[in-house]
Amino acid sequence: MLMKNEFILNFTPTGMIPTKEMTPHVPISVSEIVEDVHKASEIGITMVHLHARDAVTGEPTYKKEVYAQIVEGVRKYAPELVVCLSLSGRNFGELEQRSDPLLLEGGLKPDMGSLTLSSLNFNKTASINAPDMIADLARIMKEKGIVPELEAFDIGMINYAKYLERKKLVEPPYYFNLLFGNIACSQANLLHAGVMINDLPDNSLWSVAGIGNEQFKMNSLSLAFGGGVRVGLEDNIWYDTARTKLATNSELLKRVHVIAEANERVLMTPKRFRKVMNLAEGNGAYGRP
Repeated sequence: MLMKNEFILNFTPTGMIPTKEMTPHVPISVSEIVEDVHKASEIGITMVHLHARDAVTGEPTYKKEVYAQIVEGVRKYAPELVVCLSLSGRNFGELEQRSDPLLLEGGLKPDMGSLTLSSLNFNKTASINAPDMIADLARIMKEKGIVPELEAFDIGMINYAKYLERKKLVEPPYYFNLLFGNIACSQANLLHAGVMINDLPDNSLWSVAGIGNEQFKMNSLSLAFGGGVRVGLEDNIWYDTARTKLATNSELLKRVHVIAEANERVLMTPKRFRKVMNLAEGNGAYGRP
């Protein structure tokens, strides 16, 4: 299914935490996000994982109307790019809120929606993902032909993905983001990474992310051992582990390409990813037919 040297590059430009006070480089407005994704597509990415912000407050928003503006802007420049919309539970607790971006249709329909596979604690906040919420989001995505971007912060979440598989709420091929270094979850080391990767269900593609200072290390590990990469200011705003230089999204992406070339890895194009994941071809047709 996946050629040995191919790698997925999943770009995460914004997230829910970074603010302009933390770093001037984080894209917050619709136009800033669209421009960062435009630059990223020229550098070379497989897919983009989008978060939306309120135009007035800069706070995260679930509203499909804001996502629609971002998706429209992105697809103007990159109509084949695989677009995933965040359905995060960190700030929003109602199904109607979290599923709102899944209501977009036609040329604005997302290819994928993020699905965190359990509740978890961050340093100061929690992301609540109750079993019925996970199942309901998975069910809506399946009905609408939107593919879950399965987010796992520890091995128990991978086991829960297998439970959803048995319940026929998700179906292969699968795409997993494996996230390491969060305070209450799997740590950024070889043992934790190896156990999670080894436990993935059959017919799974995967990318590795590191939180904060762990981003560069875990991206490098994944590229060396056959995986994909999730990278962007959502997970880490610094370019160096000493935290002397604030990164831009373009700098983080270019560095991944350098590491990939050194490991003889080749970027999986959006077109190729669409074929592997049984997604529509883009250019006006999105999601899983």
